[in-house]
Amino acid sequence: MGFDYQKGMHMHRKLLAAGFVAATLVLASCSSSGDEAATDTAAETEVVEEAPEEAPADDTTEEAPEEEAAPAVTTDDSNCAAPENYCIGLVTDTGKVDDKSFNQAAWEGTQLAAEKVGGFAKYIETTDPKDYANNMAQFASKDYDAIVTVGFLMAEATAAAAAEYPEIDFIGVDQFQGEPVPNLTGLVFNEDRAGYAAGYLAGLMTETNKIGAVLGTDTVPPVKLFGEGYKVGAQAANPDVDVTLVYHEPNNAFNDPEWGAAESRKQLDQGADIIFAAGGNTGNGGLIEIAKDPGAGTSVFCIGVDVDQYNTVPQAAPCLLTSAEKKLVEGTEELVLLAYDGAFPGGNFFGPTGIAPYHDTEGAVSDEIKAEMETVLAGLMDGSIDPGGAALLEN
Repeated sequence: MGFDYQKGMHMHRKLLAAGFVAATLVLASCSSSGDEAATDTAAETEVVEEAPEEAPADDTTEEAPEEEAAPAVTTDDSNCAAPENYCIGLVTDTGKVDDKSFNQAAWEGTQLAAEKVGGFAKYIETTDPKDYANNMAQFASKDYDAIVTVGFLMAEATAAAAAEYPEIDFIGVDQFQGEPVPNLTGLVFNEDRAGYAAGYLAGLMTETNKIGAVLGTDTVPPVKLFGEGYKVGAQAANPDVDVTLVYHEPNNAFNDPEWGAAESRKQLDQGADIIFAAGGNTGNGGLIEIAKDPGAGTSVFCIGVDVDQYNTVPQAAPCLLTSAEKKLVEGTEELVLLAYDGAFPGGNFFGPTGIAPYHDTEGAVSDEIKAEMETVLAGLMDGSIDPGGAALLEN
């Protein structure tokens, strides 16, 4: 039977551990009480047996079973070590927690999990990669139960922290684990599938047979899987399509909206009518630039990434055809709940992917294209369509 977190029907593993300790102490006390305790119990039993039984009352109303109390809410991190408290920390990649993309989605998932279990959640924003270890250590020094780290670039620092603090569960968002470690789980996704779906849609929708993508650095595997999957999907839908992929250099790859805007404008000027903008604030800059085009939503479209960017970048709404989604909120939330449950998996945990609703541009997508996309999405889900996965990283 699964946990009912909202009703607080179960305890997290610290409370379970405390319960085992308490039970051990009680058993030890009972075993040392000797024959005297046994004699007292027998005497009390005899008295009860000799007492006359009273007739049962006419009132046959049964008392309702008592419901277990919901877990107490942890309001701060002053005593995270206490069994009744559950503390979750999140360390962002180099960027803000409200980046309308990756960091924000992971934080939302963390908050949802904390709310369900009555836990306390706090984040630290990283401004320089050299601070990754120190930021995690701040949470570890206060006995946090779980630490979420966001982004591929934090993988090495997260693995080192997991080894240093084996009593803490670490969730590495977008961090593939080569060797399973019990207290470290990589939340990973099949980005090539989401990219393929977005590219397939673009291949069906393009009128110029020119589409593009403005992306974060290809030194980060998930970004390259998005981009290359997009290209494969577009070509599968339309063999005549010309696909331009542009990757940012590694430095400041996800926080350069000016570059994203400039590269998107360049591709529009070269005839691209659909552009996939993927790369944190860099991609957001591209989306906003495309939305300014006079043809936005009619002859020019944009595609977002990671989350449904209709909700996170409202400026992009006029051009936003869809978003290639990694269900980051759901994946992060589920892993935090598994950590609380005491069922933390370790190794790799694959979160769901897909594409977001068409929203304001739905009228531009024909019923025939919608039906074909449903077939493609089903094929990606059941494995009958394989975008290439690891092979795409070798290109």
